[in-house]
Amino acid sequence: MSVKILLCDDQPMIHETLREYIEAEGYACVSAYDGEDALVKWRAEQPDFIVLDLMMPKLNGTDVCREIRRESGVPIIMLTAKGEEIDRILGLELGADDYIVKPFSPREVVARIKAVLRRVREMPKESGAHILNFPELQVNISRYEVRALGELVPCTPKEVELLYKLCSSPGRVWSREQLLSDVWGYDYYGDTRVVDTQIKRIRRKLPENELWHIRSIYGVGYKFEVSE
Repeated sequence: MSVKILLCDDQPMIHETLREYIEAEGYACVSAYDGEDALVKWRAEQPDFIVLDLMMPKLNGTDVCREIRRESGVPIIMLTAKGEEIDRILGLELGADDYIVKPFSPREVVARIKAVLRRVREMPKESGAHILNFPELQVNISRYEVRALGELVPCTPKEVELLYKLCSSPGRVWSREQLLSDVWGYDYYGDTRVVDTQIKRIRRKLPENELWHIRSIYGVGYKFEVSE
């Protein structure tokens, strides 16, 4: 079955250029030219992937991404003409899987789409393999759910994936670069603050306890530690 990609951007030239490269890969392409239309097309078409511009009329990309993430973990790549760090971090915090700054190469966009799709498909799906259980904590990657003390913890898909990666090997130290590569699917060119920001958000959402912790390893990265 062909992968269906929803392309959301207010510039017709972007659609013409990217559509040619996307369809050359055998993917189907659906277009939306403003934020409101993006949400309508998302609900009507149920795409497998979304390429979403940050600055669009009627409803901006961050609001569209936030609305989609309330209901779906569909992979999202955000496009923007802005290169400021705050915009990049914001897009990722909202749950975007990747972030590309304009101007860009259409080949790069297609390569990023393939990388994210490959990472999503490689996530464990078999029964039991997708659920990690610890005292008063459960991470279910299949449902993209985190439960602490039996209660559902509201997390973005990226937060779930990052926590799942840490919890998959208790006691193992993960460098920021490893987490960027494994969770985001490619090298963020040294922008390891993305990981730090996500870890802070996860820590704020999880209740304090003495049973398990996300430890910072100075100068290296993080590890998930379970008390004996």
